[in-house]
Amino acid sequence: MSNVIRSGRRAVLAAALGTPALVHAQGSGFPTRPVSLIVPFPPGGTTDISMRALAEAASRHLPHPVIIENKPGAANTLGAAQVARARPDGYLLTQFPASAIRVQMQQRLSYDPLRDFTPILCVTGYPFVVAAKAGRFPNGWAGFVEEARRNPGKLSYGSTGANGTPHVHLADLLQREKLELTHIPFRGDADGSQAMLGGHIELMAGSTSIGGLVDGGQAEFLNVWTAQRLRRWPNAPTLHDLGYNKTVTTPFGIVGPARLDPAVTRTLHDAFAAAMRDPQFMTVLDRYDMVSEYRDSAAYAAFLKEMVQEEADLIRRLNLTAA
Repeated sequence: MSNVIRSGRRAVLAAALGTPALVHAQGSGFPTRPVSLIVPFPPGGTTDISMRALAEAASRHLPHPVIIENKPGAANTLGAAQVARARPDGYLLTQFPASAIRVQMQQRLSYDPLRDFTPILCVTGYPFVVAAKAGRFPNGWAGFVEEARRNPGKLSYGSTGANGTPHVHLADLLQREKLELTHIPFRGDADGSQAMLGGHIELMAGSTSIGGLVDGGQAEFLNVWTAQRLRRWPNAPTLHDLGYNKTVTTPFGIVGPARLDPAVTRTLHDAFAAAMRDPQFMTVLDRYDMVSEYRDSAAYAAFLKEMVQEEADLIRRLNLTAA
């Protein structure tokens, strides 16, 4: 998918003049005050940093700023729960992670992931990886599969949390190979990586924040889940390289309450779409090995429908329950 985002003649003209285009909802003057954007993760993490860069860039295309509100907890569903109840005026939005969909399928929550929101646009996704201690599996992923098959139930793997994307999709790979391993959830990549280096687990499924250990020769990536190999670690195979028809980046976007005025939706879309071209935002994505997953409002709505069905099928097949 092209990363070029067309935002209209005003944006093109503004770029030619060297100034950002300010976008307003026709007839309403929206926004007349700051827009709040909930990030359901703690400050300082990859999601928070990337969303702050996006909000800062979008603020240059609106007459009032976009303000980040961090609301972690409840498996990253607090933003969705609050926006689902908010007035549909465009002043309260949330980053919409896959966990806001997955958790809703495993336990009864206060919102429906499709009916209760207006998709604004899809932004980016995460580069997930499976790592092992350097030299632990000389033949890479194939060597791991062979050893796990010889020792059912004796090996273990870690992830960045029960029922998170790394856990769910590594469990899917293990089921495809008919392997039995013990799952151990950790608070984050750092804790899990130390357990891996200490020999307490064989694999760690998480993000590219493990990459520092790879660069230092302490760990290696057995596979990466992006569509293409990662620029910083070109020797790490993708799942497609290993014969799996599978790509996992769990793209996330921005949503507002249901029944949002189409003109307001367009104003917000245009501001954030322009922000996605901002060099500072693109630098942040590159720093964390993230890529643009741009989809406009209609395409993002269609994508969410597909994602809900895929997640439901996966949870049912893996027989996952709420953590």
